[in-house]
Amino acid sequence: MNIVYSETLFEISAKTCACQENNRKNKKITYQMLDNYHSLCLDKKEILLGEIQACERLLKYASGETEKKIIEKEITDLKFMLDLLS
Repeated sequence: MNIVYSETLFEISAKTCACQENNRKNKKITYQMLDNYHSLCLDKKEILLGEIQACERLLKYASGETEKKIIEKEITDLKFMLDLLS
């Protein structure tokens, strides 16, 4: 049995990580689903909305201007993808 709709939104956690590639540091946003295992049916829009909310929470705790810019760019990209799905 899969739960399609639940009363509470599922939680997504976001954090920035520095990946080293060709002696160049790139900061990226990574996500972790904190929802229960039984909610297997998630819509793409719900996932994007959860990622946007996680980035907005992460933006409050950004440690510098470059990190803020990375998070703001990620939010803009996620909103653009959400608009494409609508």
